Amino acid sequence: MVFAAPNEALTRAEGVLAADPPPLHASVAHQVIGIWQRDFGDTRLALAHLRRARDLASRADSPEREADVLATLGVALVHSGRTREGLAAFEQGVARGTGHTRARVLFRRAYVWWVLGRHKEALEDVRRAIPVLRQADDVIWTARALTLRATVHLALGSVERADADFTAAERLWDTTGQEHDKADAVESRGLAAFRSGDVPAALRLLDEAEERYARLGTPTFMLTIRRCEVLMAAGLAPEALAEADAATAALDGIGGQSTRRAELLLVAARAARLAGEPRTSLARAALAVRLFAGQRRTWYETHARLVLIEARAATGRGSGRLVADAAAVAERLAAFGAPAAPEASLLAGRIALGLGWTADAERHLAVAARSRHGGPPLARMTGWAAQALRARAAGSARGVLEACRRGLDVLDDHRMTLGASELRARATAQGAELAALAQEASLVSGGPRRLLVWSERWRATVLTAPPTRPPADPALLSGMTAFREIAARAEEARTDGGRPVPALEREQRRLEREIRSRTLHMRGGAPGDGDRFDVGRLLRRLGDGVRLVELAVLDGRVHVLLCGQGRVRRFEAGLLAEAEREAEHVQAGLRRLAHPGAEARLPLVEAAGARLQELLLGPAAAHLGSGPVVVVPPGRLHRVPWALLPALRERVLSVSPSASSWLRARDTAPPPGGRQVLVRGPGLASGGAEVTELAGRYGVRASGAGGVPGAAGAAPGAPGPAGAVPGAPGAGVHPARAAASYARDVSRTTVLEGDAARVPRVLRELDGAASAHIAAHGTFRADSPLFSSLRMADGPLIVHDFERLDRSPYRIILSCCDTARFASVGADELLGLVTALLPLGTAGVVACSAPVNDEAVVPLMLALHKGLDAGLSLAEALRDARAALPDDAVHRATGWAFSAFGAA
Repeated sequence: MVFAAPNEALTRAEGVLAADPPPLHASVAHQVIGIWQRDFGDTRLALAHLRRARDLASRADSPEREADVLATLGVALVHSGRTREGLAAFEQGVARGTGHTRARVLFRRAYVWWVLGRHKEALEDVRRAIPVLRQADDVIWTARALTLRATVHLALGSVERADADFTAAERLWDTTGQEHDKADAVESRGLAAFRSGDVPAALRLLDEAEERYARLGTPTFMLTIRRCEVLMAAGLAPEALAEADAATAALDGIGGQSTRRAELLLVAARAARLAGEPRTSLARAALAVRLFAGQRRTWYETHARLVLIEARAATGRGSGRLVADAAAVAERLAAFGAPAAPEASLLAGRIALGLGWTADAERHLAVAARSRHGGPPLARMTGWAAQALRARAAGSARGVLEACRRGLDVLDDHRMTLGASELRARATAQGAELAALAQEASLVSGGPRRLLVWSERWRATVLTAPPTRPPADPALLSGMTAFREIAARAEEARTDGGRPVPALEREQRRLEREIRSRTLHMRGGAPGDGDRFDVGRLLRRLGDGVRLVELAVLDGRVHVLLCGQGRVRRFEAGLLAEAEREAEHVQAGLRRLAHPGAEARLPLVEAAGARLQELLLGPAAAHLGSGPVVVVPPGRLHRVPWALLPALRERVLSVSPSASSWLRARDTAPPPGGRQVLVRGPGLASGGAEVTELAGRYGVRASGAGGVPGAAGAAPGAPGPAGAVPGAPGAGVHPARAAASYARDVSRTTVLEGDAARVPRVLRELDGAASAHIAAHGTFRADSPLFSSLRMADGPLIVHDFERLDRSPYRIILSCCDTARFASVGADELLGLVTALLPLGTAGVVACSAPVNDEAVVPLMLALHKGLDAGLSLAEALRDARAALPDDAVHRATGWAFSAFGAA
């Protein structure tokens, strides 16, 4: 009962003891309390109760009872770090027990062998126990034994054997009322899904197990460890570190199991290393090594030593001793049959290469490279990384590029199994080393064209396919509605009283976690269609007049790839770190210029723009020609206000996450019908004045009750006769231009403001629209970018909402602060509002990278629409709109803060 209804079992056991029972019954009651304390409470109390239970069993002269208690005591002793005493208790238990009881003792000793990482002994004991348990028709213990055997198989990498045992155990659990064991079975299936490479299924099953444990009121430290492993594989290492540290603190607070504490420290050390915190990783790993050594858990100690060596290498401590240590760890892991053995060999080879020990490096890398042909995706990528390093050491650029291509193909297939755009973006971090190696090799051997191909191979790959549309999950939909309501109430409380309401803030965070958790469960579709970037196609689409500037970063330096006039040229610019610092200074300057009275800072901001140009474009700035320019920056430079750079200030300028993304946007046709949506959110200092004026310009009566279709006929400022619309120099006629005149003539313009500007209605109108203009307060969430939002009448419109659209508007103008801010994640991916829209059918976005002056935005937006009505593209219209603004600091800063993304 202690595993079916733990708290009820504890209460009843305490009730038995209160009735002065005979020794046999008292022994059972003390054992139940000991199990509860061992698994859910204080191990010191557990040991006291279990020793009392053993003594009472001896007084009752029941060898079978004593054997059973000794097995429970043995588990508790091992979990408390007293391995020698625990194994001695099992020896006594096996000697005293017979038949059925002895089989249960053997099962529990098998569990302890698994805890100690001694998998061969675990499989031997469970092999002896299962037939006896089956013969006794002991369904519960047979199911437990099958689950344990499956878990051991997983530790050894035998996923198919584990699946068979998990399936058999689950059939048995369905016939019992053992709710805790059922939850454990779901948790185990989550672990199996993870080992087979199915991250979304693993997250879904682990979340389901957590809900089951929560209903039972039991702690979930082992579940936390497993969930952290999955989070790390999904690229969510900072979250894994936070969860592991929180669980360690909670475990320490209740005096919990020493073994679990060591395991939590190990997972925290791994998470810290992946999160780029090597010193934190070093501290956690060193403590884990000491604890595992004291517990005689060699398997775990060896894994902890691997993380310790990785952390030391990450802090720049490469040495011959470290190579030897990594090699020794690799040998021990291989002897254990541990799947992590190739990682250790790769680490030894990488450190040896850094020391110039090519012969030693080749030996270790050759061992690691064997994993490239089989196993889970990340294991195969480890093998291809080792193969690429071998080829580089041998001087074979061709071999490097082939290994990198094969490894990144594995990653692409893995990414496409992930439905959530966040997971796809973060998973690319696994390929960062391969991509960097390929760029380095292509620079040496292939010239600018090959470098461009490899720069594109790993840049903004998440945008190559739309994210999986969130399912029509009632729980998800109701959660998003509740989140909106709570977030609106919290914002109202902050606005009215100036102080947050803790209860609302907590509930908002809880709902955010629930929404995010459910979206991470989504599976992706089939692998991609293999569409590869074609330099020739790009150059043909650019023609003679348009230049595309792609910035690649190699060894910390910016390389400018200038594409146009049928060729690709390479220029070296400045250091990335210096450019990032300068960009932050510029952003700070723009924030100050958004307020009147900061005019004296204008020359400083302009001078910073000139320095940025030198760092980012270098000599390429003199070769841009006179036509439109498309800038493709790396993720870490996403906050640069490109229009501030002197060479780009008066140009038709657009920004794109990748050249491939620009090509797709260029070829995207606008939807038929030319439907336009104007949205005005609450609380704007300007009152969203441009929406009212635009509604009048298009012949629409703005109404708080909703949009009113505009009258048919040409809108003011509509273009002239067909053929009069200018095309971009050398680029051919843009698909949007051919439809521009027609779109304005037959357009239906809908205005949503006041109570009509509620999220469900706004989403309905945006879906499939030709263009949309949203004036609202924007909020960027660096901690959770997909909860970045636009404030509507009923609360925030978040990125997760946009992902529910069948097709986002062809053009979107976001007259909102911070809508062009992104979180740089993975290898070179961006998460934010703009990047969420581009894969969903949007070909062009105008958005803002900084807080701006609401009043100054109005004339900019009106001038922008005037250009669009004349048939211009977003980039052309934005260039002209900047030029039309008053020549004061506030208006100039406002113009620089807005950028055109895409190609519409």
